[in-house]
Amino acid sequence: MKTALLLAGVAAVAASAAPNPPASIAQTINPAMPAANAAPAAPAPVRLPGFAAALAQQPEAAMPSVWRVIPDEAAWKLLSKAKGVHRQRARWNYVRSLVGRGRGPEAWGVLEVMQQDDPDLMMVDAFRLARGAALTLMGRPADGFAELSGPGLVNNAEACAWRVLTLAQTGFGEQAMAHVNCALPAINARKGADRRRFIIGMARAAVETGKPELASRWLAQLPDRDSAANLYRGRVSLALGQPAEARLRFARVEQSGTMAERMDARLSQIEAKVANGSIRPAAALKELDKLRYVWRGDHIEERALQLSYRMSAEAGDLRGALGAGATLFRFFEPGRQGPDFVAGLQARLSAALDPASKLPLDQAAGLYWDYRDLAPSGAAGDFLVNQLAERLQIAGLYGRAADLLEHQLFVRARDLAQGPLSARVASLHILAGRPDRALSALRKTAGNAYPDDMINARKRVEAVALSQIGKVEEAFAVLQDVPGASVLRAEILWKNRDWAGLAIESEAQLPAANGRISDVDQAVVLRYAISLAMLGREDALADMRVRYGASFAGLSTAPVFDMLTAAVGTVDPAAVTRAMTSIPSVSPAGDLAELIEAGPEAAPPKRG
Repeated sequence: MKTALLLAGVAAVAASAAPNPPASIAQTINPAMPAANAAPAAPAPVRLPGFAAALAQQPEAAMPSVWRVIPDEAAWKLLSKAKGVHRQRARWNYVRSLVGRGRGPEAWGVLEVMQQDDPDLMMVDAFRLARGAALTLMGRPADGFAELSGPGLVNNAEACAWRVLTLAQTGFGEQAMAHVNCALPAINARKGADRRRFIIGMARAAVETGKPELASRWLAQLPDRDSAANLYRGRVSLALGQPAEARLRFARVEQSGTMAERMDARLSQIEAKVANGSIRPAAALKELDKLRYVWRGDHIEERALQLSYRMSAEAGDLRGALGAGATLFRFFEPGRQGPDFVAGLQARLSAALDPASKLPLDQAAGLYWDYRDLAPSGAAGDFLVNQLAERLQIAGLYGRAADLLEHQLFVRARDLAQGPLSARVASLHILAGRPDRALSALRKTAGNAYPDDMINARKRVEAVALSQIGKVEEAFAVLQDVPGASVLRAEILWKNRDWAGLAIESEAQLPAANGRISDVDQAVVLRYAISLAMLGREDALADMRVRYGASFAGLSTAPVFDMLTAAVGTVDPAAVTRAMTSIPSVSPAGDLAELIEAGPEAAPPKRG
């Protein structure tokens, strides 16, 4: 009969031949847990002190008695009758039996209940040992190793045995081998399937650390038809230069092994073919891709990625190397890939993004976006992204440049560094026709304390963005305390064909009439003249003709000035439009003029 156990949120299935098991095993282990058909009740803390001290006083955990197996029926009977601290003892005996049977999830559930009733158990070495064993059986070797590494378990043979297993399962062969001598007494005291799992773990560690003879001696203790043993026997044969023997062992694994063992055997054969040159690199990479398509997430995929990375790098396949390397970097332990692994990946990315490389700009941008988490940290990474953004901006790819720097703004930059960067990101969004995203970037970074000049720079860009979504009054409110804001206001008014407002702003910017004037001053005067013409202010135009006539004499813009300052009745909108195209391209607003011009075109000029 199979009974579902729900122990502290861990679901497990307990199989038993007992004729009359308790109606609720979970309730027997933890009486505070309500019955399945009981009405919900307010949780009440239950504590059973005393067992932690008793467990700590027991002799050091050692095989074969530490995981003494008892029939489930007997365990349930004891649990149903035990009260007070004796219930904790009954639970402990059940945990030992569950670990002895390899039923890690169930053991973990009981241990969680025990800890809830007596948190002091976490200070007892035997209890931590049981937690580490249960976690390892659950396929969580890294968590198990943490539980097994307490000071009181350093020289405990049983803890050493489980540490060997956790380290071997996570690919730390050298570290696993360092614990073998300590673990051997506990491993040698085992029998059957319990002993097998530790023999396999030691054999794997020995194979992966270049000790095939030692692995072979250990594997000789297991049956010839054992699929896991045959997997490592095949790898031993490869290491000893016996490819035919290895091929047969791997073929036998394919016949009877688990899915993981079959994948490991296939990968081992690919590794052997690459090593002896019997397969072309392109074919080997294709085989590795097929294997990784159906198998992901453990040491098998890690080995496949390591081989793919090495072969792609040797073949000069930049994308292949970055793809395999990035997966290793993101999902596995980078430090296990060698001391130069991360630096090598960053160097490949930097070389691909260098302007001197032959990679087209759009491909370089896509490459950086795909592998931006590989970029170097600090100033080197900032230089890399800024250089690429500059190239994109020069090429007119403003949106891609903005996206690139926006990632840097919110992921890499902090505090004051977000000030100038946010203004640049917002400017690029404006150039890309995305003023709403410009405002979003500025507002998301408004919480920092910036110096006044940085605040004013951000406000200028914000005002441009507001003006482009039709909020001119809000834009002028933002500019209220910004030095030199009148120039920017005039530029916005010019873009929006607001002749009355432009006349007022431009009048305060008119240059002195003392000889030839610069291109910027010409633009100011001519824009002012256009606004006056459109407003029909003939007297002001006549004054301008007298005031600046000599200054425009001989300039290329003199005919435009003469036409604008003639009698108002002779000026029509079409002529004004032609005059606007003849104004010098320089703007009093400097670089901000480019941002303003990026907005939608204003309506054709009309007489005021």
